[in-house]
Amino acid sequence: MAQALRATRVLTPDGLRPATLVVENEQIRDVREWNDTPRGAELRDFGTHLLLPGLVDAHVHINEPGRTEWEGFASATRAAAAGGVTTLVDMPLNSLPETVSMGALEAKRAAAKGKVWVDWAAWGGVVRGNADSVPILAQAGVPGFKCFLIHSGSDSFAWVGEADLRLALGRLRGTGLPLLAHAELTGPVKEATASLNQSSADWKKYSTYLASRPDQAEVDAIALLTRLAEEFQTPIHIVHLASAEALSLLAEARRSGVPVTVETCTHYLWFEAEHIPDGATEYKCAPPIRSTSNRESLWSALETGLIDMVNSDHSPCPPALKRRDEGRWDQAWGGIASLGLALPVMWTLIRRHGLDREDAAERISRWMSAQPARLAGLTGRKGALEPGSDADIIVFDPDAAWTVSLSDLHFRHKVSPYLGAQLQGRVSETWLRGKPVYCNSEFIGQPRGKELVRR
Repeated sequence: MAQALRATRVLTPDGLRPATLVVENEQIRDVREWNDTPRGAELRDFGTHLLLPGLVDAHVHINEPGRTEWEGFASATRAAAAGGVTTLVDMPLNSLPETVSMGALEAKRAAAKGKVWVDWAAWGGVVRGNADSVPILAQAGVPGFKCFLIHSGSDSFAWVGEADLRLALGRLRGTGLPLLAHAELTGPVKEATASLNQSSADWKKYSTYLASRPDQAEVDAIALLTRLAEEFQTPIHIVHLASAEALSLLAEARRSGVPVTVETCTHYLWFEAEHIPDGATEYKCAPPIRSTSNRESLWSALETGLIDMVNSDHSPCPPALKRRDEGRWDQAWGGIASLGLALPVMWTLIRRHGLDREDAAERISRWMSAQPARLAGLTGRKGALEPGSDADIIVFDPDAAWTVSLSDLHFRHKVSPYLGAQLQGRVSETWLRGKPVYCNSEFIGQPRGKELVRR
């Protein structure tokens, strides 16, 4: 039986308007006028709530297999569903084994079975010495590859230099698959850290950690990556851009037609260095959260389209690894846990910037659904409420005001700098391929997410 989901504010391909979504066989069959309900269809009327396309979060560390005590498919995908995220793309590191070979990909697929509440895909990894695995993983259906230009935090996921990048890009040339890069070079970081240690800097101060990851590390890395993207004419994606000082380089690359895309993350748009308490290592991430003026420059670049998308970079760990008792930024694990909070955080930010609901809905959809779906090769299936796409739908209350508490965090460890944040807008329901998986703080049915294999 067909279903009809309607509301007075549905984000259709024609904009935000009263509409009815006709859902059948897990897909959106039609987008009709509000009062045009097919005969015999089961009607659900969501009133004045917003109906938005399910979010696609293309930067998540699920950490399974091997480190399920850090997160895992079950807890990560529940957190996603509670926040309107219907598709996750898992990063290749922090699981054991890392997704750098066919055997590791098969182990990840086996680990996911029966646990996944939303749809998912897996990025492959590029590390020193695995260039020959790149075409094998590409043939197996990964949507692209991730690499680090600096120590990743894991010795077994080895960072790469220019020679390794050239090998990988040679294998990727002509496939259309992107290379995702953590864009910091090790030289400026080593130099800054050595200088701080020589001066006996206090590593409990956030200012010390911020100084240890200078803007120049990002700028130099992005200069290298844009040069290689132009030479190989192979798409490169800059993950979690934190430094506004790299924006002019990226703008010049865009003007020159270089195939480069860019994401930033919610924490770089929400937090600011000036208000991070000393010793509060739950805020530690790399690159670091920078100044208020830097944050506003990132926001402007997002609004103009120079930054393409917003992902979460949900990167959790057991609380002990955050070393909160010591409060030393040089000893704590880096990564911010936030999965499920990105939509209300971004909605709150957009409204603070004075945009109306129609503009807010369209930007949320572009930055957090359509563009990440394009990066992962899922355009036409995910990221829009249009005929032929999967019926992944968010029912969103744009007026709900709430404060983030422990009960709102559905990921494994309730450690997050967003605790206490005052937000506007909240997910009421999340639908995956035509059926609700989350409704009014309850998870519905059993896990039925599936892997999305790129062909």
